[in-house]
Amino acid sequence: MTDLSDELLPTTRRALLHRLAVAQSEGRAPSMVAAVVRDGRPVWNGARSMVDGHAPTADVQYRIGSITKTFVAVLVLRLRDEGLLDLADPVERHLPGTPADGATVAQLLSHSAGLASETPGPWWERTEGALRPALADLLEEERPRRHPAGRLHHYSNPTYALLGALVERLRGEHWGEVLRREVLEPLGMDRTTLLPEHPHAGGFAVHPWADVLLPEPLNDTGLMAPAGQLWSTTADLARWAAFLADGDPKVLSADTVAEMRRPAVAPDTDDWTETYGLGLQLIRHDGRTLFGHSGSMPGFTAGLWVSEADGLAAIAFANATHGSRTPLVAAELIAITAQHEPRLPEPWRPLSEVDEQLLALTGPWYWGAAPHVLRLAAGRALELSVLGRGGRGSRFRPEEDGTWTGLDDYYAGETLRVVRAADGSVSHLDIGSFVLTREPYGPAEVIPGGLDPQGWQAY
Repeated sequence: MTDLSDELLPTTRRALLHRLAVAQSEGRAPSMVAAVVRDGRPVWNGARSMVDGHAPTADVQYRIGSITKTFVAVLVLRLRDEGLLDLADPVERHLPGTPADGATVAQLLSHSAGLASETPGPWWERTEGALRPALADLLEEERPRRHPAGRLHHYSNPTYALLGALVERLRGEHWGEVLRREVLEPLGMDRTTLLPEHPHAGGFAVHPWADVLLPEPLNDTGLMAPAGQLWSTTADLARWAAFLADGDPKVLSADTVAEMRRPAVAPDTDDWTETYGLGLQLIRHDGRTLFGHSGSMPGFTAGLWVSEADGLAAIAFANATHGSRTPLVAAELIAITAQHEPRLPEPWRPLSEVDEQLLALTGPWYWGAAPHVLRLAAGRALELSVLGRGGRGSRFRPEEDGTWTGLDDYYAGETLRVVRAADGSVSHLDIGSFVLTREPYGPAEVIPGGLDPQGWQAY
């Protein structure tokens, strides 16, 4: 049988093209391009243009705006993983004398440092960076903060300019050069650049009440470039989406990119629709959680989203200042693909090898009287789940010292230890001081606080 896993069905391709065509027409965009990625591989590209017979290809550059921030965040996390900084470090430890003094690196990454959303005038996106030659020029001297650091998410473009300067301070060279060498080249992204390279789209504003165009200026925004200056293609951002989903040991580990997409500031409500991680936006759309980023600069809008659960990502660009709603289009391309071609689960396969001592750990365990079950997964990983209502579970990664580290939910980061009796048999499990035993509240000698000497009783 032919394997069609790398192909989309004709009906799916038609539905995707229809959504793109509607967006370009109703949004009055000079052009729009889009792509869908499945399991790390591009499976669809589409384009619409105001010029008959001249649709942009996947190699045409568009300005990607604030998607640039995802690249800057990766550079900062590389510094953290190398031990050159800690996310809890005060910014002034590495970049002294800025208006962000008192905020941490993590707060800058998550837009929770409380800094102003924009620079003092004139509007930085349409003016040359030479107007803001120093970091002190990026925020008002009298009132750089709008909120106390760490209290809430308040989106701030100057914040990412400071992060770009932080990278330059610790690397000793321009952040764009660091990005090229450490990220773009290893990932094969040779069409992602600070300034446009042929072929690239021109940026336009569309008159609100007439179908006429106004070319937007092209500026080098200088110190503000880390907030939104990059140009890229759908082909390059397909590679970026695959990286944000799974990581790449040449750039960042899978564990670190997973850290990026966890909410860094608690959402305001349980029914949140948008929040922020470490350089990544998270949104809820059509019943699924997506991570990525939206982007806009004068003349351009962009959107990139990844659905981990579906193994899908989508990118959309338009070369108009507003109206095309490209972030929404990208999210809907994921929904369309998932609806037409839901993800096939991996075939069940038995483990390739088994450790008898680990196999003996599987089955029921009790935290007090609460029943749990422990399963053995591939690579000596363990999965603890709760039987019945409520409770705490997690997946655990094996460590070289014979312990396991929790990966998610309540036990994320906590250590699971197998405690043995004097004769070498397994006595109980210890997870961050919680004791799990093979019977409810027993044996008594390992239960914190002991047990009533009369044991279980009927009343």
